[in-house]
Amino acid sequence: MKILLVAVNAKYIHSSLAVNSLAQYSKQRGIEVSVSEYTINNTKEYIVESIYKQNPDVVAFSCYIWNYSYVKDIAETLGKVMPKVPIWFGGPECSFDAKEVLANQNAVFGVMRGEGEETFYELADWYQNGSNSELGKIEGITYRSGQEIIETPNRAPMNLDDLPFCYEDLEKYKNKIIYYEGSRGCPFSCSYCLSSVDKKVRFKSIDKIKSELNCFIENDIPQVKFVDRTFNCNHTYTKAIWKFLIEKDKGITNFHFEISADLLDEEELELVSRMREGLIQMETGIQSTNPDTIKAIDRTMDFNRVKEKVQKIKSFGNVHQHLDLIAGLPFEGYERFKQSYDDVYALRPNQLQLGFLKVLKGSKMYRCQEEYGLKYLSNPPYEVLETKYLTYNEMLKIKLVEEMTEVYYNSGQFEKTLCLLESKYQSPFEMFLELGEFYENNGYRGINHSRIARYEILREFIAYKNFGEKNIFDEAMIYDLYERENLKSRPKWAKEHWDYSSFYRNEKNVKKYLGDYENYEYKQIIRMTHMEHFSVDFTKWKETPVLDNLEADILFDYRNRSKLDNSARVVPIPREDL
Repeated sequence: MKILLVAVNAKYIHSSLAVNSLAQYSKQRGIEVSVSEYTINNTKEYIVESIYKQNPDVVAFSCYIWNYSYVKDIAETLGKVMPKVPIWFGGPECSFDAKEVLANQNAVFGVMRGEGEETFYELADWYQNGSNSELGKIEGITYRSGQEIIETPNRAPMNLDDLPFCYEDLEKYKNKIIYYEGSRGCPFSCSYCLSSVDKKVRFKSIDKIKSELNCFIENDIPQVKFVDRTFNCNHTYTKAIWKFLIEKDKGITNFHFEISADLLDEEELELVSRMREGLIQMETGIQSTNPDTIKAIDRTMDFNRVKEKVQKIKSFGNVHQHLDLIAGLPFEGYERFKQSYDDVYALRPNQLQLGFLKVLKGSKMYRCQEEYGLKYLSNPPYEVLETKYLTYNEMLKIKLVEEMTEVYYNSGQFEKTLCLLESKYQSPFEMFLELGEFYENNGYRGINHSRIARYEILREFIAYKNFGEKNIFDEAMIYDLYERENLKSRPKWAKEHWDYSSFYRNEKNVKKYLGDYENYEYKQIIRMTHMEHFSVDFTKWKETPVLDNLEADILFDYRNRSKLDNSARVVPIPREDL
């Protein structure tokens, strides 16, 4: 009897926590289960063929918003070529309307609802061992019985210490992001989120978590993302884990946490201040700075406190911070959303993630859709199109801002250029909107442009706007380019490159500025670094440009990059050392 668990991930670099957890839980109890992971970049035909050739007796799919359309089509095809093989669905995308799923998906035999480990194990045992118990005795499932659809009672939440370590062979995850959970449930009741359905927050024991996290650290896993919905909702839990990470850190593994910044206390902030650069990154869901919106979505968030904590963490210079916004929420029209965007942009996070409301089945927002005039996509991802407060045309404008934010801000590749460009606008939102409209009007949208092409389009936009300071804009772009990449060829708008060979030939300079290059010949060092002359010192630019007309010669060191954004170490070189 071969039972196959199938995950269809969004990207190759992702791994599936769900199917690995189910498989290891069953294995721990004597039931062998096979796992196959694919991505939505694989063709459906390839996935069907791969599953078919494994000759499974039962197939179970993990269903999420990003893969559900794919999975439904794959299941339908499998039902035609393997009609005697029962197909099961599980996961958040089908747990809340299981009967409707079966009514619409003839190839699917049953749906596992809610928490899956114990349910899947009992189901696997029923298939594999020919258990005499009835299928209807298994809690948390909805299935077919002739023409009837049977739904068993919900399963009670489980003890998380009963969960085995999910990742049996860590070697195959060396180049992937690993997902990890130390808790389930959420203490908050945000109306757009399914996590609020499970109000009982449960934690694994700290000793178990430490043991499992140590496996990731010792195996040099590059990134571990906690899927805990609000990691820092329990101070004892948060501090114990962060202290452990500081103690065991080997300088390789990065840990990602979703937090509520306003809940951080002084001791937690002190722990964060002691972490090495890049040990952790934080994602904070602000969603809106409009108090009426925050109240309407049943969210608890004090933006002034968030602002204070985010700025404090930023001052440490060691944590990559993501701040999230959601467009399409109640009581937030176009102008008010613009304010929310500008409020969050002013905090200068490493990433500003602008998302759009998804009306998820099972959420309070789904039940209130008429009240808020929500019109949204009928199929996944159920993204909002317009609301009582936002027209579709306004939503399209926000889409333009989102695209430009992703390309020019979140990429981190245009920091100095944006610093100068922002000084020409009262509103960052308006700046990105105008840039997005320029893309649209000139046929640049929908094209996967190279990095250099993005700069050239930005130069076109700046020339079109006639801002002046053309030479400084060009130099800012050159600085941004070399800070990220040791270019093999210079951009066509770059000035003539100065000859710095005498600097590199001077052993005192190498020792003073490039200590870890001392064993290299000067020609090798030239290839491994870059020097550029600028009419201003861009290293002085933080959130506003400093146009002091003081020339600067900048050394870009590519062996020593930031753990936060991978930018090269930059050093202004005094004229006397050239």
